[in-house]
Amino acid sequence: MSEKEDEISTRLPKGLLLGTVILCGAATMALEFSASRLLGNVFGTSNIVWAVVIGLILVYLSIGYWLGGRLADRRPEARLLYSLIGLAGLFTAAVPLISRPVLRVSASAFDALDLPLLAGSFTAVVLLLTVPVVLLGTVVPFSLRLALPDAAHAGRTSGLLSALSTAGSFIGTFLTVLVLIPALGTYRSFLLIAGLLLLLSSLGFTILREKRFAAVAIIALLTTLILFTLGPRGQSKTTAGLIYEGESAYNYIQVVERDGYRYLRLNEGQGIHSIWHPQDLFYGGPWCQFLIAPLFNPDEQAASAVDQIAILGLAAGTSARQAAMAYPQAKVMGVELDPEILRVGERYFGLGEIPQLESVAGDARWEITKNEAIYDLIIVDAYRPPYIPAHLVTVEFFETLRQRLSSWGMVSINVGRSPNDYSLVDALAATMGQVFPQVFAVELPEAYNTILFAAVNPEASWANFEANAKRVAAADPSSVLAQASELALQARAAVNPGDLVFTDDQAPIEWMTNRLVLNFLFEEKP
Repeated sequence: MSEKEDEISTRLPKGLLLGTVILCGAATMALEFSASRLLGNVFGTSNIVWAVVIGLILVYLSIGYWLGGRLADRRPEARLLYSLIGLAGLFTAAVPLISRPVLRVSASAFDALDLPLLAGSFTAVVLLLTVPVVLLGTVVPFSLRLALPDAAHAGRTSGLLSALSTAGSFIGTFLTVLVLIPALGTYRSFLLIAGLLLLLSSLGFTILREKRFAAVAIIALLTTLILFTLGPRGQSKTTAGLIYEGESAYNYIQVVERDGYRYLRLNEGQGIHSIWHPQDLFYGGPWCQFLIAPLFNPDEQAASAVDQIAILGLAAGTSARQAAMAYPQAKVMGVELDPEILRVGERYFGLGEIPQLESVAGDARWEITKNEAIYDLIIVDAYRPPYIPAHLVTVEFFETLRQRLSSWGMVSINVGRSPNDYSLVDALAATMGQVFPQVFAVELPEAYNTILFAAVNPEASWANFEANAKRVAAADPSSVLAQASELALQARAAVNPGDLVFTDDQAPIEWMTNRLVLNFLFEEKP
């Protein structure tokens, strides 16, 4: 080390160096989770997307560690360290600016299932993350070199910096997921991360008395603050009829209105999670089909006996609204993981206007486990098409539901499939069959959904259903229950339990669903 380099290094306060490691560790994880949300808005939040993001972040960090070590050995200057951090801030600020037009193209490609264009735009966005993550990866090895004028305390110093970087990563993870993205959105989260890095860079240059570098960093910081204040121009997706767009800790949320109907779309937008219309209540989708389950029971245990309903995956309340009409005597408990969706449901879908409904924000399995009520119908619709959370498909989960059901209780669950792949449906049927004596299936027409029904009562049957459906239609042929029953009779399907049974120990549902999606996307279309 030259005399000048030694002077620059010794002028750097130890506290600033340690703070730099913490902040850059936090920025790295904040960048990773912001990137996941940025991509999830269009490409979804499947474990394929997560694997790509996490895997490439690790690759970029590995390159950064290697590069940081080489640069630190060649030029162990604090000025270079804060130059790298400043550049990381600049490129971080560029990510949302450049990615938004790319993602708009991606959204159109997703809706049209234009796979080459979709893959190209996905790759373009991921590549935007390369430079800032690689640069952030250089910080720890570079800081270690600056903190070690000799090797006497190499182990202690290395351990301290690694611990601080990990602590920063911990802070960045929870701060981004729980605070930044819900409060600021993805666009401003990126700019806030960039601003903090540029602030750190300008502070380092100021302490080092590098006036020219400090001035450049401050100008870049002020520009980032202006962009932060102005906010994103236009919407993340160019969706016709969009009346609401927002982000929560769990989802990118859209409400679209077309021809008097409102639709709740989450993340990639391929699935419709809730529908609302001021007069029409029958939409032909899974929501009303869940409600026909009690009709499989003998007459005296059918619709008139339904007093308690639980909906696991309430979304904006479509099934709850229909349940209030089909079973006006019943109380409904709805569980939704994302509290922001409940607020959107109250504002746009009349969720707060259902007197029988008690809505709960929480995890479906935990809430139904601790709830001591006994239900006549439990609806399971807590999935993002076509991904069902693994802990909601196991034998142990269905045993918990069985304990919460009356002697004539029923379970309805929505399962995704493709036109030619029923492996997930068959596995769920086999799993439910381990707990319930009867399992029935209805395939929704013009959709990739199968509704599975499981009965506690061994006397439940399609014969009972036909008799009850006639009785319901005779009473009011225009009712939601009558229309849903008619559709079910037309779309009844055979149940073919597979050999695979899901348990808490082993439930490879994500692997199966990934295969299902990939086979569907790449199979030849007529």
